[in-house]
Amino acid sequence: MEAKYNIQKVCTLSNEGLKVDGVAVMANSSDTFSEFAKRIYKHYEMSYPKFFKMDNLSKLAFLASEIVLSGFVKEGEENNIALIFANQSASLDTDVKHQESIADKENYFPSPAVFVYTLANICIGEVSIKHKLNSENAFFVFDSFQASFMHTYTEQLLKTDKADKVLCGWVELYQDNYKAVLYLVDKQENGVQHQIENINQIFN
Repeated sequence: MEAKYNIQKVCTLSNEGLKVDGVAVMANSSDTFSEFAKRIYKHYEMSYPKFFKMDNLSKLAFLASEIVLSGFVKEGEENNIALIFANQSASLDTDVKHQESIADKENYFPSPAVFVYTLANICIGEVSIKHKLNSENAFFVFDSFQASFMHTYTEQLLKTDKADKVLCGWVELYQDNYKAVLYLVDKQENGVQHQIENINQIFN
């Protein structure tokens, strides 16, 4: 019998607010991303000081990942969870900040703390470090979310046993426009909340 791959948990974090499995958890009508990110961090009682040193894209990916992975990561054990993320703007939000720091020759002050985040896949690194993941990971840049591509890639990782679970989805942020839709896929059939075929509906 061919294995079925199911979505176990979904987090949507955007300008409009935070949803988990389609249920609104926190609304956001006026907060900037930084303000809203802090509210979410406090709401979930997270304790990870490095969070406050991250760029905004990494904070977005980190928060959504923490919410999705809660209850699925076994502390102190090796977790073979692959990370497959995508977005439209890559690390442009941080790239602009870095460019501004070097554009003025009279006030040339490049920051290593900013420069280190001028690669989009650094956000994957932050999640991997937090959970000590040494598993497969990839970051793609698309014009829009490619559900069929993500489905095929995820299915291949699970089918070939290169991963036990796959955390995947969209993490887009540029200035104060942002949207993360991350979901965890595995082979478990008990207690599933979503079928992978419905990911386009979840994304919308």
